[in-house]
Amino acid sequence: MQLSRPARRALLVAHVAVSVGWLGLTTGLLALGVTGFTADAPQTAAGAYGAMRILTDYLVLPVAVLSLASGVVLALGTPWGLARHRWVLTKFWLTLPAVGMTVLALRPGIDRLASAAAADQPAPDPGLLVAPAVASALYLFLTALSVLKPWGRTRRGGRPHGGRPAPPPHRTPH
Repeated sequence: MQLSRPARRALLVAHVAVSVGWLGLTTGLLALGVTGFTADAPQTAAGAYGAMRILTDYLVLPVAVLSLASGVVLALGTPWGLARHRWVLTKFWLTLPAVGMTVLALRPGIDRLASAAAADQPAPDPGLLVAPAVASALYLFLTALSVLKPWGRTRRGGRPHGGRPAPPPHRTPH
């Protein structure tokens, strides 16, 4: 299935927006985590951890899922394909566990921390500093893959007739 040009362009804009938004939100979680971890006043920690909970529940989770879903649809609906180019396949296999870790580890950890801080018993967790730091680095790497498109085709991508690599799909000028 190939997307029409208008659909492909609209989906590309949406995918870039949610993916870069995920990077920004995760960087924001890191800033709030540092604030809560280093806060002298329990009220400051409670505010930071509460804000982390709100961002995670209402923005990070939907944006993470939208990033994965829009990327898969974009890959399947364009000549790039999901398994034809190493950079696309790498993005998929790194995004999949990132979304899983957001749902299964980050969100429960932030909920636990926010609940403890709201009960005036903030229990800073260094893991909730490490997770957004690593995630931010990962999302920056995924962004670089999207821009640089390194490594060429996979075996499944094959070579076009003539033994030369195919040109990338048509790009429109900005």
